Amino acid sequence: MTTRSPARRRSSAADLALITTFAAVIGVCAVLPAITGVAGVPFTLQMFGIFIAGALLGPIRGFLAVLLYLAVATAGVPIFTQGQAGPGVWAGTTGGYLLAFPFAALLVGAAAALVARRGPAVFTVTVALVAAVVTVAVVGTLGTLGMARAMDVPLGVAWGYATPFFLVDIVKGALAAVVAAAVHRAFPQLLRG
Repeated sequence: MTTRSPARRRSSAADLALITTFAAVIGVCAVLPAITGVAGVPFTLQMFGIFIAGALLGPIRGFLAVLLYLAVATAGVPIFTQGQAGPGVWAGTTGGYLLAFPFAALLVGAAAALVARRGPAVFTVTVALVAAVVTVAVVGTLGTLGMARAMDVPLGVAWGYATPFFLVDIVKGALAAVVAAAVHRAFPQLLRG
């Protein structure tokens, strides 16, 4: 029988604590008072929470933090946008977005891990650019597909509903990059932990 070293146990406990904390951060960002946008899609800080989880925790832990958030909300804790909860939310207009969220954190986290040691300017620009691409290519695409299905409208109409949110989500990604760069200056081991 092999035993795990005390350092590895501390690392696993720290990873679990970070994943849990950032799942909670995403939940808080999702339920802060929201503005209802076009097609009933709420505007929240949820994408900021997802981007910051990836940018601070890296690809795997960021992905797991988003999965934990989704699991808890799907299980019935009202932390989806507008205080919604349960599996039925996945069938609504935001279901495609929910599906995209873990991949958004994964991709932003991968970019953050790749450039973590290249200085705050390179980190900020790279993470902000990747978040912008992810906003449109991943979140926008899957969100549009989900809206088109849920609303029974053509893809072009659903894409039109989604596009007003792109600029705001791109700004959230840039803000997450700036915040993450500052945190990594203070805690450079965070991505390597």
